[in-house]
Amino acid sequence: MTEDRNHPLRLAIGGLIALAAAMGVGRFVYTPILPVMVSALGLSKSAAGLIASSNYAGYLLGALIAVTPVIKGSRRGWFLGALALSAATTGLMAVSESLAAFLVLRFIGGVASAFVLVYSSALVLDRLARAGRAGLAAVHFAGVGLGIAGSAALMAVMVAKGADWRALWWASAAVTVVALAAVAVLIPAQRAVPSAPVKRDGGRNPGLAILIAAYGLYGFGYVITATFIVAIVRAAPDIAPLEPAIWLVVGLAAAPSIAIWSMVARRIGDLAAFAAACLIEALAVIVSVTVLTPPAILLAAILFGGTFMGIVALGISAGRRLSSGDAERMLALMTAAFGLGQIVGPAFAGVLFDATGSFLIPSAAASAALVVAGAMAYAIKKL
Repeated sequence: MTEDRNHPLRLAIGGLIALAAAMGVGRFVYTPILPVMVSALGLSKSAAGLIASSNYAGYLLGALIAVTPVIKGSRRGWFLGALALSAATTGLMAVSESLAAFLVLRFIGGVASAFVLVYSSALVLDRLARAGRAGLAAVHFAGVGLGIAGSAALMAVMVAKGADWRALWWASAAVTVVALAAVAVLIPAQRAVPSAPVKRDGGRNPGLAILIAAYGLYGFGYVITATFIVAIVRAAPDIAPLEPAIWLVVGLAAAPSIAIWSMVARRIGDLAAFAAACLIEALAVIVSVTVLTPPAILLAAILFGGTFMGIVALGISAGRRLSSGDAERMLALMTAAFGLGQIVGPAFAGVLFDATGSFLIPSAAASAALVVAGAMAYAIKKL
C-alpha cells in the first residue's frame, strides 16, 4: 500500500493540488475578488494595490526564510501546516472590513503560500527524481495555472448568482481545506533520505548578477497586470462582459506553459527562451490597456497566462546553471529580487491610477521593464 501511495503520478498530482490551493487560490484569487471588494467597500486603487503588495511582501519573507537553515523538521509537515494557514487567512478575509486587517491577513497568507511552494516543490521534485520521473515536474507546476482557472470559474459562477465578497473569500477557504485533505493523502510521509552536501563556489558570475536584476524587473513587469487585469476589464464598457472569463483564460493558458517553455528552452536555450517570453509578455501587458476590444483582451490574457509562470521556471533554470553549484544562495537572491519587484508594482500602479484615473502609465512602465529584462537575459549569452 505504501509503495502504491508513493506512485510518481500520485505525488505529482498531490503537488499540483497543493500549488493550485496555495498559489492559484491563496495567492491569486484576490485578482477576481478585487473588483467586487472595491465596489462593496469603496476601496481606492491605492488601497487595493497596497493589499496586493502586502501579500507579495509576505511571500518574499516566507521564501527567504524557507531557503535558510533556520527551518528544521519535515518538509511535509511544514507545507501541510502552511496550507492550513493559507486556508485560515483566506477565510478570515471575510470577517473584517478593516484595511489593517486585510494587510495583515494577506501578508501572513503570502508567507504561507511561499512555504507551500518551496517545501512541496522540494519534496515532490526530490521524490520524482529518485523515482526516475523528473519529467512529471510539469504536472506539479501546472497546479498554479489550474488553480487560477478553477478559482476564476468558481468566482464567476458565484458572482453571477449574486454572492458578495465575503462569500467569495469563504468559498476560496473551503476549496483550500478540501485540497489540504487530498494532498495529505496523495503525498504521504516517508522516511527521510539524507541529502547531499551543497557545493559552494566562492567565485562570482557576472551573468548571474545580470539575471538576478532581470528577474527583479520581471517581478515588477508581470505583477501589475496579474493584480489589476480583472479591474481593467470591468472598467472598460466594450470588454466588461468578459470580466467573468478573463482570469479563467489566464489560468488555462498558464497551466501548460511550463511544459511548453521547457520544450522551447531545449531548442534555443533557457536564456533566449526567457528573453522571448519576456517580450511576448511585454506585448500582452501593453495591449491589455491600449486595445480594449474583446479579441485583443483575450489575446492579451492568453499571452500573459502563457508566459508568466514559464518565465519563473526559465529564470530559475538559468540561475541554477549559472550559480556554479551554490543553488541555495542563487534561489535566495533571485527570490529577493523578484519579491521586491512584486512589492513595488501593485502599490505603484494603485497610486498612479488614483492620480490619473488610468492604468496606462503603470502598465507602460511594466511593459518597458519586461523588454529590458528580456534584453538583459539575452545579453548574458554574449558574456
